[in-house]
Amino acid sequence: MSLDNLVRIGQLERVAAQPADVQRLLEAAQRALQDAKTPGLSNESRFDIAYRAIMQAANAALQSSGYRTLTSKPGHHQTMIQTLPLTLGLDKNVAIQLDALRKQRNVVDYSGDLVGEAMVDEALRHAAALIEAVRKWVKADL
Repeated sequence: MSLDNLVRIGQLERVAAQPADVQRLLEAAQRALQDAKTPGLSNESRFDIAYRAIMQAANAALQSSGYRTLTSKPGHHQTMIQTLPLTLGLDKNVAIQLDALRKQRNVVDYSGDLVGEAMVDEALRHAAALIEAVRKWVKADL
């Protein structure tokens, strides 16, 4: 599926890429990543914050490409993750791993399940790697 196909089916809309907006999203993602490393927070909170960093970085990649998700439509987090191979050139296996984190986040949010340290570490690792990849990609794109 292409980004234009996602526009046609109403999952994305075209926007003018705004470097300042992209930069703000990347800065917010970096702050979230740092917050997720805060000792004393529950694993569930740390996981949720790390997931937010992933979403902000994915959103930065999408907006830098001139698109954004329609947040009024269900599945916008899934769409942001699925577009990463199209925007950033992210390996599809990594996108699958990010989608697994999205699914786990939904389970935690809606069932109250606990999050283990390994899951927090995985979310932190993916968030850091994605932020760095988006930063490099945006810089190279300028």
